[in-house]
Amino acid sequence: MKRYKAYLIDLDGTMYKGADEVDGAAQFINYLNKNHIPHLYVTNNSTKTPEQVTQKLQDMHIDAQPDEVVTSALATADYISDAHPGASVYMIGGHGLKMALTEAGLTVKNDEHVDYVVIGLDEQVTYEKFAVATLAVRNGAKFISTNPDVSIPKERGFLPGNGAITSVVSVSTGIQPEFIGKPEPIIMTKALDMLGLNKSEVAMVGDLYDTDIMSGINVGIDTIHVQTGVTTYEEIQTKEVPPTYSIADLNVAIAKLEKINKG
Repeated sequence: MKRYKAYLIDLDGTMYKGADEVDGAAQFINYLNKNHIPHLYVTNNSTKTPEQVTQKLQDMHIDAQPDEVVTSALATADYISDAHPGASVYMIGGHGLKMALTEAGLTVKNDEHVDYVVIGLDEQVTYEKFAVATLAVRNGAKFISTNPDVSIPKERGFLPGNGAITSVVSVSTGIQPEFIGKPEPIIMTKALDMLGLNKSEVAMVGDLYDTDIMSGINVGIDTIHVQTGVTTYEEIQTKEVPPTYSIADLNVAIAKLEKINKG
C-alpha cells in the first residue's frame, strides 16, 4: 500500500460499528494527526450535523473536528445553493439536513410550491410528508435525495434507509431523483475540492463496496477496503472492479505506512 497525501474516510463500519469502536480506527486517526496528513470523514448520514458526528467520534477516543466532516446534507445544500442561490425547499429529513439547508441560505418551506424537494433519512416520516413531497415534484420541483442507501445497520438489524424512503416519492411520481451521497461523484467532488489535491494523491477508505469503494472508483481515486464492516474479503474477490487494496483493519494500514517511512 502506498502513502497518500490525504484520505477520505467512511464512518460506520470503518471508524465504528453502531455504538462500538472499531479496533485500529482511533490509532489510524492519531497516526494521521501526528504526521499532519489531511483527512475528511465522508458520510451519507444526513441526520447529524458535523458537530454531532465529531462528538460521537470523540466519545470513541477519535480526535476529530467538525471541519473534517462532509455529510450528504452539507453536499446537498452546497449543490442546490450553487445551482440556485436562495432557492425554496420542501424537505423530508432530520435536524442535520435542515441546518445544512438553512445555513446555505436556502428557504425551507412546508408546502408543495417550492423550487426543490429534498429527501433525507427521516425516522418520523408520515404519509402527509410523502403527500406534500409528491405534490411538489408533480408541480415541477427539482427532486433531490441525499443518498441512495436502501437499508441502514441498526442494533435491531438492517432497517429502511433513505433510498427506501425516497422510492415512495419516485414510484408515486414516476420521476427519479438526483442522488448526492456515495457512491455518486457529487459528495466526493466536494470533499476533493476541500482537500485541494490531485486525485492521485488521495485515497478513499471504507468497508462497504457498493457505496464507499464505488464512490472512489466513480470519481477516479484509489480505494482502500477495510474488512471490518459489511463487505467481506471473499465478496471483494468477486467484483469486476476491485478496490486498490483490501486490508484486515486500519492497524494494518498504520504498519504499512510506518514501514514506508522507515524506507
